[in-house]
Amino acid sequence: MTAAVEVEAPQIVDGLSAEAYHADTTSISSSGLRALLAPGCPAQFHYDRHHPQPPKREFDLGNAVHTAVLGEGHDIVIVDYPDYKKGDARAERDAAYAADKVPLLPKEKVQVDAMAEAIRQHPVAGPLFTPGEGIPERSIYWTDPATGVRCRVRPDWLKQMPGLTLCVDLKTIKASDPETISRAIRDHNYHQQDPLYIDGIHAALQPEDVRFVFVFVSKQAPYLITVRELTDQDRDIGRARNERALRIYAECEATDTWPDWTGPVTEIPQIGMPTWDTIRQAEEFLR
Repeated sequence: MTAAVEVEAPQIVDGLSAEAYHADTTSISSSGLRALLAPGCPAQFHYDRHHPQPPKREFDLGNAVHTAVLGEGHDIVIVDYPDYKKGDARAERDAAYAADKVPLLPKEKVQVDAMAEAIRQHPVAGPLFTPGEGIPERSIYWTDPATGVRCRVRPDWLKQMPGLTLCVDLKTIKASDPETISRAIRDHNYHQQDPLYIDGIHAALQPEDVRFVFVFVSKQAPYLITVRELTDQDRDIGRARNERALRIYAECEATDTWPDWTGPVTEIPQIGMPTWDTIRQAEEFLR
């Protein structure tokens, strides 16, 4: 197979499109590592990798906000209709998707502009994304020394300063209160993304220090923003999960075997409720 970019040593790659980055099947990204572990499995990861899903409307807003804030990303197409009820509107939308562009209704464009402006005006997030003081959407490739697996990450924004490189990750979210963000970290395993990006930046740039910063912006007016760094404990858990996923991936690649959740068994396994529910109902019964 030919990689999207031939990389013999760790490096940061300019000019690689997001489409080429995501289509590369000779390396694995953070989302791929997360997909290998429960509730995912290697079989589902392998199928999804070779059968890309069509664009989802739920990602359009986030992609457009990234472009507006970072100054680089998907091209935006305005579909000048109030909604997608009419066939002509849907046709324009689908044509944009086919051209790897992001379609937005006029009201969505207004929302994207407001979200981007909220980020620029935020006392912490705004300075992080100061134009000309960071590198947007650059692809980093390196080889995991323990498994020999080629890895890749694509930081939203790299801000290099004397003695420190900041990796700033911009995420749109339904609500940006800390409790909702904590659940999102759990649900989407963002605690795996953080250490993988840090490892990749260390491998390629060899900075003195790297810090990974999440910037969450709410999709609801007034588009409130929360800026956070991950706890050390969760980062350690995420790195351990990445190491396990890399071993699984290396084994699957070596044997060309991509098992499901069960794997080869001689007897039918048992299953029960989630542990917390079992404890709760057992306590209820005992009472």
